[in-house]
Amino acid sequence: MHLAVGAGKDSNLYVVNRDSMGKFASNNSGIYQELAAALPGGVFSTPAYFNNTIYYGSVGGPIRAFSITNAKLSASAMHTTTNFQYPGATPSISANGNSNAIVWAVQNSNPAVLHAYDATNLTELYNSNQATGARDQFGAGNKFITPTVVNGRVFVGTPNGVAVFGLLP
Repeated sequence: MHLAVGAGKDSNLYVVNRDSMGKFASNNSGIYQELAAALPGGVFSTPAYFNNTIYYGSVGGPIRAFSITNAKLSASAMHTTTNFQYPGATPSISANGNSNAIVWAVQNSNPAVLHAYDATNLTELYNSNQATGARDQFGAGNKFITPTVVNGRVFVGTPNGVAVFGLLP
Protein backbone atom coordinates (compact mmCIF):
# COMPACT_ATOMS: atom_id res chain seq x y z
CA MET A 1 0.00 0.00 0.00
CA HIS A 2 1.26 3.48 -0.89
CA LEU A 3 -0.01 6.29 1.34
CA ALA A 4 -0.16 10.06 0.86
CA VAL A 5 -1.15 12.85 3.26
CA GLY A 6 -3.21 15.91 2.41
CA ALA A 7 -5.29 18.68 3.91
CA GLY A 8 -7.24 21.69 2.72
CA LYS A 9 -9.82 24.34 3.55
CA ASP A 10 -12.10 21.90 5.41
CA SER A 11 -9.57 21.66 8.33
CA ASN A 12 -9.43 17.86 8.07
CA LEU A 13 -6.22 15.89 7.68
CA TYR A 14 -6.39 12.92 5.32
CA VAL A 15 -4.21 9.91 4.70
CA VAL A 16 -5.20 8.24 1.45
CA ASN A 17 -4.26 5.03 -0.28
CA ARG A 18 -2.61 6.13 -3.53
CA ASP A 19 -3.34 2.71 -5.04
CA SER A 20 -7.08 3.17 -4.54
CA MET A 21 -7.90 6.67 -5.76
CA GLY A 22 -10.56 7.65 -8.24
CA LYS A 23 -13.50 5.65 -9.54
CA PHE A 24 -16.54 5.84 -7.31
CA ALA A 25 -17.13 2.90 -5.02
CA SER A 26 -20.02 3.17 -2.55
CA ASN A 27 -18.31 0.86 -0.06
CA ASN A 28 -14.80 2.39 -0.18
CA SER A 29 -13.83 6.08 -0.18
CA GLY A 30 -10.10 5.41 -0.58
CA ILE A 31 -9.48 7.30 2.66
CA TYR A 32 -7.11 5.31 4.85
CA GLN A 33 -7.36 7.72 7.83
CA GLU A 34 -9.19 10.99 8.45
CA LEU A 35 -8.53 13.35 11.37
CA ALA A 36 -11.54 15.67 11.48
CA ALA A 37 -10.82 19.30 12.46
CA ALA A 38 -7.14 18.51 13.04
CA LEU A 39 -6.08 21.76 11.34
CA PRO A 40 -8.52 24.53 12.40
CA GLY A 41 -8.58 27.43 9.96
CA GLY A 42 -7.77 25.21 7.01
CA VAL A 43 -4.52 24.70 5.15
CA PHE A 44 -3.13 26.50 2.10
CA SER A 45 0.33 24.93 2.24
CA THR A 46 2.23 21.67 2.03
CA PRO A 47 3.51 19.76 5.04
CA ALA A 48 7.10 19.03 6.00
CA TYR A 49 8.27 15.55 7.00
CA PHE A 50 11.09 14.37 9.27
CA ASN A 51 11.70 11.14 11.23
CA ASN A 52 8.13 9.81 11.15
CA THR A 53 6.54 13.18 11.88
CA ILE A 54 4.38 15.39 9.63
CA TYR A 55 4.42 19.18 10.27
CA TYR A 56 1.53 21.41 9.12
CA GLY A 57 0.88 25.16 9.53
CA SER A 58 -2.83 25.98 9.34
CA VAL A 59 -4.40 29.43 8.98
CA GLY A 60 -4.50 31.28 12.31
CA GLY A 61 -2.99 28.35 14.19
CA PRO A 62 0.37 27.01 15.30
CA ILE A 63 2.68 24.62 13.49
CA ARG A 64 1.40 21.17 14.45
CA ALA A 65 3.46 17.96 14.49
CA PHE A 66 1.66 14.63 13.98
CA SER A 67 3.73 11.54 14.71
CA ILE A 68 3.38 8.43 12.56
CA THR A 69 3.12 4.99 14.18
CA ASN A 70 2.19 1.80 12.32
CA ALA A 71 1.20 3.85 9.24
CA LYS A 72 -1.27 5.99 11.22
CA LEU A 73 -1.06 9.65 12.27
CA SER A 74 -1.45 10.48 15.95
CA ALA A 75 -4.84 11.99 16.80
CA SER A 76 -3.18 14.62 19.00
CA ALA A 77 -0.32 16.84 17.95
CA MET A 78 2.50 18.81 19.49
CA HIS A 79 2.33 22.47 18.52
CA THR A 80 4.24 25.73 18.63
CA THR A 81 3.27 28.61 20.89
CA THR A 82 3.18 30.94 17.87
CA ASN A 83 0.08 31.26 15.70
CA PHE A 84 0.53 31.97 11.99
CA GLN A 85 -2.12 34.25 10.49
CA TYR A 86 -3.37 33.98 6.90
CA PRO A 87 -2.25 32.08 4.90
CA GLY A 88 -0.73 29.97 7.70
CA ALA A 89 2.83 28.67 7.30
CA THR A 90 4.69 26.30 5.02
CA PRO A 91 7.26 24.66 7.28
CA SER A 92 10.60 23.33 6.08
CA ILE A 93 13.19 21.16 7.82
CA SER A 94 16.96 21.27 8.13
CA ALA A 95 18.89 18.50 9.88
CA ASN A 96 22.23 16.82 10.29
CA GLY A 97 21.22 13.39 9.01
CA ASN A 98 18.67 12.05 11.49
CA SER A 99 19.53 14.47 14.29
CA ASN A 100 19.51 18.16 15.22
CA ALA A 101 16.45 18.86 13.08
CA ILE A 102 15.03 22.38 12.94
CA VAL A 103 11.57 23.33 11.70
CA TRP A 104 11.63 26.70 9.92
CA ALA A 105 8.53 28.82 9.29
CA VAL A 106 7.75 32.45 8.40
CA GLN A 107 4.95 34.61 9.79
CA ASN A 108 3.29 36.64 7.04
CA SER A 109 3.22 39.93 8.96
CA ASN A 110 4.82 43.37 8.78
CA PRO A 111 7.61 42.92 9.54
CA ALA A 112 7.69 39.25 8.63
CA VAL A 113 9.24 36.95 11.23
CA LEU A 114 11.41 33.88 10.60
CA HIS A 115 11.00 31.21 13.32
CA ALA A 116 13.18 28.18 14.12
CA TYR A 117 11.86 25.35 16.28
CA ASP A 118 13.42 22.18 17.66
CA ALA A 119 11.76 19.46 15.56
CA THR A 120 11.55 17.02 18.48
CA ASN A 121 9.39 19.19 20.76
CA LEU A 122 8.60 22.42 18.80
CA THR A 123 10.37 24.63 21.35
CA GLU A 124 11.34 27.91 19.71
CA LEU A 125 15.09 28.24 19.20
CA TYR A 126 15.14 31.56 17.37
CA ASN A 127 12.97 34.21 15.77
CA SER A 128 14.07 37.20 13.74
CA ASN A 129 12.45 39.65 16.20
CA GLN A 130 14.89 38.65 18.98
CA ALA A 131 17.82 40.76 17.79
CA THR A 132 17.86 44.38 18.89
CA GLY A 133 17.60 46.96 16.16
CA ALA A 134 16.96 46.07 12.55
CA ARG A 135 19.71 43.42 12.14
CA ASP A 136 17.36 40.50 11.40
CA GLN A 137 14.39 42.44 10.01
CA PHE A 138 13.56 41.75 6.38
CA GLY A 139 10.42 43.76 5.66
CA ALA A 140 6.82 42.89 5.03
CA GLY A 141 5.70 39.31 4.65
CA ASN A 142 4.80 37.60 1.45
CA LYS A 143 2.09 34.96 0.98
CA PHE A 144 3.15 31.33 0.84
CA ILE A 145 6.75 31.87 1.96
CA THR A 146 8.74 28.64 2.27
CA PRO A 147 12.12 29.01 3.99
CA THR A 148 14.81 27.19 2.01
CA VAL A 149 17.91 25.89 3.80
CA VAL A 150 21.17 25.40 1.87
CA ASN A 151 24.74 25.10 3.18
CA GLY A 152 23.95 26.41 6.65
CA ARG A 153 21.96 29.41 5.44
CA VAL A 154 18.22 30.05 5.43
CA PHE A 155 16.81 31.87 2.40
CA VAL A 156 13.45 33.65 2.68
CA GLY A 157 11.62 35.20 -0.25
CA THR A 158 10.40 38.76 0.26
CA PRO A 159 8.23 41.01 -1.93
CA ASN A 160 11.41 42.67 -3.24
CA GLY A 161 14.15 40.07 -3.05
CA VAL A 162 15.62 37.37 -0.83
CA ALA A 163 16.67 37.60 2.83
CA VAL A 164 19.57 35.37 3.88
CA PHE A 165 20.12 34.20 7.46
CA GLY A 166 23.18 32.40 8.78
CA LEU A 167 25.65 32.23 11.65
CA LEU A 168 27.43 35.44 12.54
CA PRO A 169 31.21 35.45 12.09
